[in-house]
Amino acid sequence: MPCVRGLLAALALFCASGAAQVQAADDLSVRSFAALVVDQDTGEPLISKNADVVRPIASLTKLMTALVVLDAHLPMDEILEISDEDIDREKGTHSRLSVGTHLSRSDMLLLALMSSENRAAMSLSRNYPGGRTAFIAQMNAKARSLGMTSSHFADPAGLSSDTVSTARDLLRLVGAADEHATIRNDSTSPEGTVLVHGHEMTYVNTNHLVRNNDPAWDIELQKTGFTNEAGRCLVMRASTLNHQLSMIFLDSIGTLTRFADAMRVRKHLERNGSGKVLRTAGVAVTAKASP
Repeated sequence: MPCVRGLLAALALFCASGAAQVQAADDLSVRSFAALVVDQDTGEPLISKNADVVRPIASLTKLMTALVVLDAHLPMDEILEISDEDIDREKGTHSRLSVGTHLSRSDMLLLALMSSENRAAMSLSRNYPGGRTAFIAQMNAKARSLGMTSSHFADPAGLSSDTVSTARDLLRLVGAADEHATIRNDSTSPEGTVLVHGHEMTYVNTNHLVRNNDPAWDIELQKTGFTNEAGRCLVMRASTLNHQLSMIFLDSIGTLTRFADAMRVRKHLERNGSGKVLRTAGVAVTAKASP
């Protein structure tokens, strides 16, 4: 009988230990379908989950739109007009920029990056030498030059489900975008005011970590995105706990999941000390088919 009791006690201890390990692994796992987090100081990947699976990327696309605009060295004070061609007829998204609105190229870029204004992005592409067709061609040429071999751009706003990339490719895009002060500043502005038809109109950042000036993060660059096909997406280059991180989260379910994933990474660093990082061993890597 004592042997049986001892065996049962050992089994209970083993089960409890196993449950604790499962819970720990769950605590470290990000909830987004695809994720890539890299420590920029060491180049070490802290998390890699479905990083090479091709996914629609929604408004993360606008980082590439910004790169193409800035590479063209067009006058940023030139006044552009929102036209009927800039209306989203694919998904019918709402815009506060009515047809006939006049804004500078600089303001259009700010609204596209900060508040993800689709018509602003469409106007930027239409007012490119050669028009929107040439603009999209240049988006894909830029992607190839950056080594984004699994990416394709079909539109400048990310509304098309044919605009796709991977977390690994997007890491390259974030690195290229980070070289431009305009993209860094515009994407991390908490809010901005533009003059529309003689009236001031205020826009806010789509990233609540920026908008609320979350003290946990020193955010240098960011972009959010959402469509039904892409889910909720986030790219962010930010410093926290003496680590400079590049973070890509794709296809998150729920409004706050992508931000919660970022906080899960930070909490792990906090628990384990600023010199230790999260390994990929505890992260699920089961892939699902791309649409």
